[in-house]
Amino acid sequence: MLDRDLAELYGVTTGNLNKAVKRNLKRFPEDFMFQLDETEFKNLIFQFGISSWGGTRKLPFAFTEQGVAMLSGVLNSDRAIAVNIQIMRVFTKLRQFLSDNSRIQHELTEMKLAIEKIAKKQKGHDQNIELLFEYIDRLQEKQDNPTPIQGTIGFEIGEKK
Repeated sequence: MLDRDLAELYGVTTGNLNKAVKRNLKRFPEDFMFQLDETEFKNLIFQFGISSWGGTRKLPFAFTEQGVAMLSGVLNSDRAIAVNIQIMRVFTKLRQFLSDNSRIQHELTEMKLAIEKIAKKQKGHDQNIELLFEYIDRLQEKQDNPTPIQGTIGFEIGEKK
């Protein structure tokens, strides 16, 4: 956003906004704020139909999302203070949401691991039960079809000829 739009949003003049920024330059690194060059400003005038006569004497500053938030902490207007308080509340709620979400995520992961462990045990039980049924089937087959005894064991009683 441009400095003049933010000045209107925060209820200060563009000059006062820029003075506050210059007094606090360490708070506005390049990824928070930059100044448009001549070509960018002319392109902006062309795109939006802004009059080039009068008005802006200096090239405007453009602020990123972080710069807009930082401005709310630097400016002293009632609106800037209210915006800064809202930003702090949003950050607090966001942190709480992320904390709750990570706790829930951790619990879900633990539940998933427990279910996998139970499933592995169940699979092992299933295999053991199948093996037990196989043994029972084999025993039943042996009872139903006994193998004949080959040869005789023991003594014959009677006369030998």
